[in-house]
Amino acid sequence: MLNSNFRRMYDKFKLMLYDKVFRSFEEGEDDSLTTFEVLCMEIIGALREPTVNEFAEAAQISSSNATYRVNQIIKKGYVEKVRGEVDRREFYLVPTNKYAERYGIIYDYIDIVSDRIRDRFPKEQVDMFTEMLGVVARELTPEADSFLEVARRNGNLRLKKDR
Repeated sequence: MLNSNFRRMYDKFKLMLYDKVFRSFEEGEDDSLTTFEVLCMEIIGALREPTVNEFAEAAQISSSNATYRVNQIIKKGYVEKVRGEVDRREFYLVPTNKYAERYGIIYDYIDIVSDRIRDRFPKEQVDMFTEMLGVVARELTPEADSFLEVARRNGNLRLKKDR
């Protein structure tokens, strides 16, 4: 039961993103992202403001390929390079509001579902569920941590507080 419910939730969140991606193709938006660019943006978002090299390493593509991909996404207005505050030679990739507006529906949907959970269940159950999700994220998904570890090496990942 746990596996099937978890799989169903995962599928629903994925399908929300895919729906938006394919809808942008159908609507013929000139600046819509390719499927690969959406994956690139998802990696950039998950890494939380990586450098191009951190993105390349996490995506397992060459630095030149990553630079090309990032520049294409920048031209479309979905990501910007922000100069580092400590090391002014470094630039961090920051998704723009345009990405959030066009493809961020998945995050809006997470907020909607979270609100529904808070409305549907008693506070004690919500607190327990929140704690359980935290344990899953921190302790029970080490395989996914290796992806984020690419950018965490030597303190390079500047994590923002989760919502």
